Amino acid sequence: MAWDEWEQLKAEAAEQGSPQMQMNRVPDAGGGGDGQGLVVQQDDLGAVGHAAFELHGDLLKQADIAGMGLNRAGSGSTMQAATEFANSKFAMGDSLSLTVEVWTSQVKTLLDSCAHISNHLDLSKKLHANDDAEIELAIKGRNGSGRSVSGLDKYLK
Repeated sequence: MAWDEWEQLKAEAAEQGSPQMQMNRVPDAGGGGDGQGLVVQQDDLGAVGHAAFELHGDLLKQADIAGMGLNRAGSGSTMQAATEFANSKFAMGDSLSLTVEVWTSQVKTLLDSCAHISNHLDLSKKLHANDDAEIELAIKGRNGSGRSVSGLDKYLK
């Protein structure tokens, strides 16, 4: 870059006004992007938490293939079939039993995940509401009066 080119770029930059921070990024596909970044409303957290809670309840009722059709021994109909097949020397008995074990394990994992999401979002909603209240008090001052924006202001008096 030649010296005169550098001087020209400096002059153009000075004409544009005060410098501002600019993040280089790919523009949004829809041309949107209001500059707000990630914004989550309390209602959004509640809706996701409620959906996770409902999914947990539905899964608990409908996805338990090991417990359906329990006999007196506490074995579900699918496991009863697996036992009958195994007793009759069909290889399908062991495979069906393994399928029920894997299914049950996966359903328990999904149930735990739904419960974790629901509980976490409920907790997050509560904590953020408390944080907002604390911030409001800190800005207003404990007695409701306004406060200086700068903490350094108290040292300058």
